[in-house]
Amino acid sequence: MNLKAIIVDDERLARKELRSLLAEFEEISVAGEAEDLDGAVELVGALKPDVIFLDIQLANENGFDLLERIEKTFKLIFVTAFDQFAIRAFEINALDYLLKPVNPERLAKAIERLSAEDETPAGELRKLEIDDRLFVDQNERTCFIKIAEISHITAAGDYTEVFTVGGRKFLIEKPLREWEERLPEKNFTRIHRSAIINLDRIDQIETWFNRTLRVSLEGFPEKLSVSRRYAAKLKDRFA
Repeated sequence: MNLKAIIVDDERLARKELRSLLAEFEEISVAGEAEDLDGAVELVGALKPDVIFLDIQLANENGFDLLERIEKTFKLIFVTAFDQFAIRAFEINALDYLLKPVNPERLAKAIERLSAEDETPAGELRKLEIDDRLFVDQNERTCFIKIAEISHITAAGDYTEVFTVGGRKFLIEKPLREWEERLPEKNFTRIHRSAIINLDRIDQIETWFNRTLRVSLEGFPEKLSVSRRYAAKLKDRFA
């Protein structure tokens, strides 16, 4: 198997170093390099790569923005000088990440994952933080959601619907249970067996019948019901 790759990094020496490291893997063929997003968009259109090694912090640009400009038909490996705080943002939909300076052994693991059928990152998923971002595939395009901008999440069969304060809705193939385990407990709480809300986005809480509650959320016109099981817990959060 031979995978066509492109490297997107604004530093020439960083591109050279990564290309040199990738030369050790016969399954990877570096077909091109770009130093900015315009060049990356052009390369993706011309070369149709199988994988992109994408730097996050480009000169006067953000690598994230590339994902808003092109259709995601490739596997993505982030290359970043950021710390663990930023890395948590990538783990849902990016195949992998590499910290600069790139460690050859760590690169080998990324290539092994790239070549494997199972692309699920190994190991336990980390807890998310309120300032993290999540990458999702939506209508054949990739975008990111800021955790702080999520107003609520509801169950939808084997999927969940994620609503943002900006009025966007995303259908994601993840159970509500996983969201509950990973979202920051300080900011999010379950209000029903099929709903989780962002406490920071509550506009109003009102008493409803049979010792239940209803909540109004910022940017969402409909009121959400709080079951009796979770009503007392929600009150305690504001005690």
